[in-house]
Amino acid sequence: MFSRIFGKPKQEANTLTTLDKLNETLEMLEKKEKVLLKKAGAEVERAKEFTRAKNKRAAIQCLKRKRLYEQQVEQLGNFQLRIHDQMIMLEGAKATTETVDALRTGAAAMKAMQKATNIDDVDKTMDEINEQTENMKQIQDALSAPIGSAADFDEDELEAELEELEGAELEEQLLQPATTAPAASVQVPAGRQPTRPAHAKPTPEEDELAALQAEMAL
Repeated sequence: MFSRIFGKPKQEANTLTTLDKLNETLEMLEKKEKVLLKKAGAEVERAKEFTRAKNKRAAIQCLKRKRLYEQQVEQLGNFQLRIHDQMIMLEGAKATTETVDALRTGAAAMKAMQKATNIDDVDKTMDEINEQTENMKQIQDALSAPIGSAADFDEDELEAELEELEGAELEEQLLQPATTAPAASVQVPAGRQPTRPAHAKPTPEEDELAALQAEMAL
């Protein structure tokens, strides 16, 4: 279908050749247009010379030739416009053909991948994954289950015992500030404050003062 609409690779090569040919023709027309413009300008100069020479007939003939050249220039301009239009159409068709070829290649690649990946194989693979996951879960549950004496423990009794411990700990924390309050400091009058700790060893001066007081008491 696409081959009938957009052509085959050989036709694509022909398209490139046609574009090159059109480009060459366009360059030729541009060169010819420049020559005609130059000739028209020359006729204008000659008409000026004949006008200065009072040769009105010759000046008019020059202007007629100038107009003929200008008509040819206008015609060449129309030719160039048509060639530009044709080139744009061919380039657009070429881009369309390349796009369709790329889409066709992508569709073929996708079709090949779908053939390589059957939906039944996908379902089978997913079933195997689910089965292995379930087996692993059962193994983990079996390994985490209590064994021996630990299996006979009553979970409810353990929970109740834990609550009792938590309640006792909370009660102890509430009562702790009243039983561990710091002892009140004893205020001693300023005149009776001890000068040194009771366990401090007396100095020699203090020993002499004590001996003198003892003698005065006698």
